Amino acid sequence: MRFLATLLLSAALSGAAAAEPVHGIAMHGEPALPADYQHFSYVNPDVKKGGAITYGVVGSFDALNPFVLKGMRSSARGLWDEVLGNLVFEPLMQRSRDEPFTLYGLLAESAEWDDDRSYVQFNINPDAKWSDGEPVTADDVIFTFNLLKDKGRPPYNRRLALVETMEKVGDNSVKFTFNADANRETPLIFALMPVLPQHAIDPETFDTDTMTTPVGSGPYAIAKVEPGQRIVYERRDDYWGKDAPSMVGFANYDTVTIDYYLQDSTLFEAFKKGAVDVYLDDDPSHWARAYDFPAAAEGKVVKDEFHPKTPTGMQGFVFNTRRPKFEDARVRKALSDVFDFEWVNKTLFNNAYQRTQSYWQNSALGAYGNPASEAERELLGDAIDVIDPAILAGDYAMPVTDGSGADRKVLAAAVKLLGEAGYRIANGKMTGPDGKPLAFEIMTTNEGQEKLALAYQHTLNLIGVALSIRTVDDAQYQKRLNTFDYDMIVLLAPGFWYQSSLSPGAEQIWRWDSRSRDVEGTFNFAGVASADVDRMINDMLEARSTDHFTDSVRAFDRLLVNGHYMLPLYHREGQWVARWATIEHPTETPIYGYQLPTWWDQTAQ
Repeated sequence: MRFLATLLLSAALSGAAAAEPVHGIAMHGEPALPADYQHFSYVNPDVKKGGAITYGVVGSFDALNPFVLKGMRSSARGLWDEVLGNLVFEPLMQRSRDEPFTLYGLLAESAEWDDDRSYVQFNINPDAKWSDGEPVTADDVIFTFNLLKDKGRPPYNRRLALVETMEKVGDNSVKFTFNADANRETPLIFALMPVLPQHAIDPETFDTDTMTTPVGSGPYAIAKVEPGQRIVYERRDDYWGKDAPSMVGFANYDTVTIDYYLQDSTLFEAFKKGAVDVYLDDDPSHWARAYDFPAAAEGKVVKDEFHPKTPTGMQGFVFNTRRPKFEDARVRKALSDVFDFEWVNKTLFNNAYQRTQSYWQNSALGAYGNPASEAERELLGDAIDVIDPAILAGDYAMPVTDGSGADRKVLAAAVKLLGEAGYRIANGKMTGPDGKPLAFEIMTTNEGQEKLALAYQHTLNLIGVALSIRTVDDAQYQKRLNTFDYDMIVLLAPGFWYQSSLSPGAEQIWRWDSRSRDVEGTFNFAGVASADVDRMINDMLEARSTDHFTDSVRAFDRLLVNGHYMLPLYHREGQWVARWATIEHPTETPIYGYQLPTWWDQTAQ
């Protein structure tokens, strides 16, 4: 009765009727799965759990806390991990990878909201327990939001800036009432927040004592840590959520080991020997030629190709526009145009790639191939006057060279454009209005990035632009990324790159919005600060209809392409994964591609 009275009082105070609890929430439309669903479509619900898997990653780690700035890339993988799975920490709700953006109950068994999404209430599952046996409570949720506001990394530390009130409702529910800075995606972003145990964390040392073994609610606990080299997780027999519909078919191994390697070549040698069970391959030459070893010939190693139904995303070189030399978009365009993709694709990749022309290519959300509609033009407003007409028409494309590595026509056009920006060639060097040679540095972390940088260096030299290449270790790379201490970086998969979903949202703020330009630790690597970009992100987040949403994303895409903040590289069809045959995966591939957390060890069957 107290719970009901509290709900009625809260509704009366807000001037709205109490909402009905729902099992799932979707960004647009309704959840595809009914309230009585048993599991996600892309899992094997009958898998026999057991066995083990070993993953290999390149790099190192010196933290067991992925939620503070220090741990952004140096934190051990697997704790809170979109690729390998959230083994230790869990979100309030679980995302389905077979819908654009829909969440289903996990720590929060249900949610409540109004049509305007002015608030969201999460009702904590009474069965949820921490690994030490204590219950997960509404107080833990409130503690987490406050802790991450004070001690967390972006974007977690900014969540409460969108909240008018955060209050405990009844015995085990939390209600967030949003302020004017929130948008229609905000409730879903809050649903994806991790929850941390109040009883097991000292707020004073949360951001400094980052090697403390954490207490989590997830299906695994840390069994062994070798800092910088290995972390081992063991599945909890007492995991509270093993029968939750959103977790059926997940967490199938008794043991998950993640080994760290200094180089990808070393990691692959370990895979060939069976020390690593799965290898994520993104190199066409490697995929075609590197699997001529006995285990592969005998069928003990299997090569799989998966076909997601998502946009291409964007891989490429990123200009740091905080540097004066890259402030002029004409300079960025000219320097982008000289990259000889045709030569690189032929020489390095056996023509395996296609050129990427926009951030949401190969989808209805992309500007490439889709002329701007009247509604989209209205959304763009005065910005339409500065956008290349070809971009508005949907047929803009990067220059196509003759594949020689020295296409005179393309190089001449770039030199002409640099001339319009005040540059000229003097004594063989491209010289700026200030009389200084145009020179910059690319920061790389591995051999694959170095190869691309060297190819770029070759063509830049032909027009008198001096490019230097600096390869740094993982720790230095992360430090310089966090503080934007670089001229140019390379974003490539696997690793950091701008993945694009069918439901882009608030993550775009931390990539492109002016609010993230000077906030250390965000993903606004290019340093974009554009009122038009800000406005279009906001319009995208506020869109209620599918048509309005599509128009706003396309307009946003056109602004990014027109800004030449990145030198676009390439994409290919499909995802490549090699695995030892003892590891198996479900037959169905969801729209977001393969899902490693749903795979299992066949030897346990």
